[in-house]
Amino acid sequence: MTEHRKQPPEFAQGSAGADLTPFLGTLLDGRTLTVDETTSAFEAMMTGEVHHGEMGALLALLATRLPTPDELEGAARVMRRHVTRVESDLPADEILDTAGTGGAPKTFNVSTAAALVAAGAGVNVAKHGNRSRTGRGSAEALQSIGINVEAGPETQARCLEQAGICFCFAIHHHPATRHVMPVRKAMGVPTIFNLLGPLTNPANAGRQLMGVWDGRYQKPVAEALNHLGTRRALIVHSDDGLDELSISAPSTVFEVRDGDVSSWRISPEDVGLETVGIDLVTARDLDHATEMMKSVIDGREQGPARDMTLLNAAAALLACDRVEDMKQGVQVAARSIDGGNAMASLEKLARISNG
Repeated sequence: MTEHRKQPPEFAQGSAGADLTPFLGTLLDGRTLTVDETTSAFEAMMTGEVHHGEMGALLALLATRLPTPDELEGAARVMRRHVTRVESDLPADEILDTAGTGGAPKTFNVSTAAALVAAGAGVNVAKHGNRSRTGRGSAEALQSIGINVEAGPETQARCLEQAGICFCFAIHHHPATRHVMPVRKAMGVPTIFNLLGPLTNPANAGRQLMGVWDGRYQKPVAEALNHLGTRRALIVHSDDGLDELSISAPSTVFEVRDGDVSSWRISPEDVGLETVGIDLVTARDLDHATEMMKSVIDGREQGPARDMTLLNAAAALLACDRVEDMKQGVQVAARSIDGGNAMASLEKLARISNG
């Protein structure tokens, strides 16, 4: 651990089980935390051994700048250590997650629709998600179409093995975050935890399609995933501010693949789709969002909502090495819908999750 500034005696730490003061000193000096320092700090927070004031101070200092890959890696390692796991017979390296950070303008539940389409194309998907402050996150959307989002880890494992897809409700998989949640709520601003959820899949997914609410986070997240051993991942953000690949603007992709990180750009026209206004894929409320997603999956929707799903499902398939490029990914995703496989995955998920 690096040397830290000395504290005057009147600022001596109280009787808490752990002390974040050395790490606060590092951050106040304008330095960053190492992987080991971040691991120590977050382990103390996730076990409830430090005062809420210290937690808030550390999270606030980290939020004043971009987190480094080392800080993201260290914090994610702690989150992964404390997660309630989904234990299946499937190799983790062949499991996909499509969780994003949220915090971007809402369209409809694109990542959830893309997950179902990818499952219909033969990918094993452990979809990690939560409720949203908008009232139409992945949990609300799936629940509204008959999925038991409260199913436990054993049922989730059966869904993954038998339906090719399960839903991992974040609030049930991260019990240790209860120590930090009051601080996050009191702060009322995004913190590093907004990035950590998608880095902590309960099934230890080695493949990932992850959207971020701000493009500045793409590179450090990609580098952290690379250090964490992710097999292949696409971290995406669109020019119109979405944490998805957009049908209404070009998008930037940072790709992690077998130890390397690269970046590239994609527009709808690159894969044979048409750029349209974002309003055509923006849902008014949960009912509207749910209907858009259902109509894509069952094949009724043939317009922009389908195209946006195809674009993101193509990225999911690419992350799983099921296609050679995004254009082929769009074609395979379309066959998943048109052949009824995506809908079959949804129906199996509903049946098995409900016992």
